[in-house]
Amino acid sequence: MTVTTLTAPLLLEARALSFYRQDEPVFGPLDFRLHAGEVALVEGDNGSGKTTLLRVLAGLLHVDEGELRWRGAPWQRDAYSGEILFLGHHLGLKSDLSARENLAAASGLYGTRDNSHPDGVLAQIGLAGYEDEPVRRLSAGQKKRAALARLLLLPATLWLLDEPYANLDRIGIELVNRLVEQHAARGGAALITSHGAVSFLSGEPKRIRLHA
Repeated sequence: MTVTTLTAPLLLEARALSFYRQDEPVFGPLDFRLHAGEVALVEGDNGSGKTTLLRVLAGLLHVDEGELRWRGAPWQRDAYSGEILFLGHHLGLKSDLSARENLAAASGLYGTRDNSHPDGVLAQIGLAGYEDEPVRRLSAGQKKRAALARLLLLPATLWLLDEPYANLDRIGIELVNRLVEQHAARGGAALITSHGAVSFLSGEPKRIRLHA
């Protein structure tokens, strides 16, 4: 799923990007480019570094070797953190807070999209009626939806989605794909790790292959 890369702005570029753990290579050297409107599937066997790559791109891990650039400039985590949204295995939700309160905390840090409001995005994501329920009382699927609501609320350009289909039924999977497709259509971009559900996407994603 791409727009014409000859005209779409270049968002993210990795040049000979590598990451090591205890002096052992996890992935790399890796080269790829991601333009506005592109969705990329990060592929690889277990242990190949898919989650690690997303955490590096999110600024949660350092770059050991190579270069990472955002909009043509050297990557600086503090400068670009609001433009990049990472959704990982750990959903980043405060269990004692409600879904609404979790979204309010996130928007206090990063702002909101135009015309977006926590209650509105929770309704879109399928949590109408659960806005004030403490997250700890939600089912696994509902917790995942509460985390996904950040995609609709926050004004990030690049989504880093690590197994976003986990704990979701078919309707939830279709919801994720619809959100990703809408995001790409308005000029956003996404990198996704998945064990197959991404095939539900209506377009063919770009592919970044990692080797263990």
